[in-house]
Amino acid sequence: MENKIITGLENLIEHPPDCLGGKRLGLLSNPASIHSCFRHAKDLIHTFFPGQLTALFSPQHGFYAEKQDNMVESRHFIEPGLNIPVFSLYNDTRIPTKEMFDEIDTLLIDIQDVGTRVYTFIYTISYCLETAKKYSKQVVILDRPNPIGGLQVEGNILSEDCASFVGRFPIPMRHGLTVGEISRFFNHEFGIQADLIIIPMKNWKRHMYWQDTGLPWVSPSPNLPTPQSCMVYPGQVIFEGTNISEGRGTTLPFEQFGAPFLEIDKLQAEAEKIIKGAILRPVHFEPTSGKWHEQVCNGFQIHITAKEEFNSFLTSLTLLQLIIKNHPHEFKFNAPPYEYEIERMPMDLILGSKDLREKLIGQEDLFRLSNQWKDELNHFQSLSRKYHLYD
Repeated sequence: MENKIITGLENLIEHPPDCLGGKRLGLLSNPASIHSCFRHAKDLIHTFFPGQLTALFSPQHGFYAEKQDNMVESRHFIEPGLNIPVFSLYNDTRIPTKEMFDEIDTLLIDIQDVGTRVYTFIYTISYCLETAKKYSKQVVILDRPNPIGGLQVEGNILSEDCASFVGRFPIPMRHGLTVGEISRFFNHEFGIQADLIIIPMKNWKRHMYWQDTGLPWVSPSPNLPTPQSCMVYPGQVIFEGTNISEGRGTTLPFEQFGAPFLEIDKLQAEAEKIIKGAILRPVHFEPTSGKWHEQVCNGFQIHITAKEEFNSFLTSLTLLQLIIKNHPHEFKFNAPPYEYEIERMPMDLILGSKDLREKLIGQEDLFRLSNQWKDELNHFQSLSRKYHLYD
């Protein structure tokens, strides 16, 4: 590749900033926190900042990304190679404690986000920023690509009454920002005002999807195994709030979905008149865990044929609406709990709106609804553009 993409981690190693000299360093990371040569961030930082790495932190799914499902907490432990603590930020608290931050002067964050509002890593970062501000610590974010690009945004803006750990702030379902950019956005727009430094990438452009970067892909969480799964995730994640399998417990999570009761011929005939930029291929699968465990599900795999035209969120809303229409007795929305919320409907938290669920049930025209989101999406893009780090 002519202009090789240099991640924030690689930029840090090549050009270590003076502000890290002599500081006790913490690192928030997981298995996707790698150099293009596949060395992990913790090993590189230990090598290039000898004796300074004093604590590790992990987001949802654990430091080794070994925890499959939501609301499966990971433990604190001592990392055997470095003999330093690993503090789980998906445990009895999602917010770092004073005791955790007492171990460090500066928190380095090297986390691969996937560009979708409900992905919890960005809220773990927001809590780290708030804690750092409270205890006068510095945060340094090592930026990484948004795997689904930096141009397109999708969906409605989250309503305040649907704020949760799968949506803390009013942003759209697909936000079009890198992890460094959205951290700057949170830090300034929502009054956190932590001492934040971004170590940028080099040569990344906003039109790039992961496949354009030349970087190796390592799953940031167990159920996003490929860049393709990230591309459908902003829409397919809504099925987590239903009795439709979103493909967990199979080799194609989020890329395929289904249930034993789906009449796929009828659904496909209706969906293909509406959906753009993708083909629905009928499949039958048997999840090894999760919904419909060891039962054959009828469904589809989504094959994206034109990524610029494909709108994952609108596609999945369309599919969900057709399922509700064709299977009114078999289809169900899941009841709580979901991501530590025990009263509000999971679907409302995922959609970021109570009204949208009712409109899906009422079979309201989705394209008319999506047109109603345009003004707020334009406002978000205008606001977030101030925090862009790349052309």
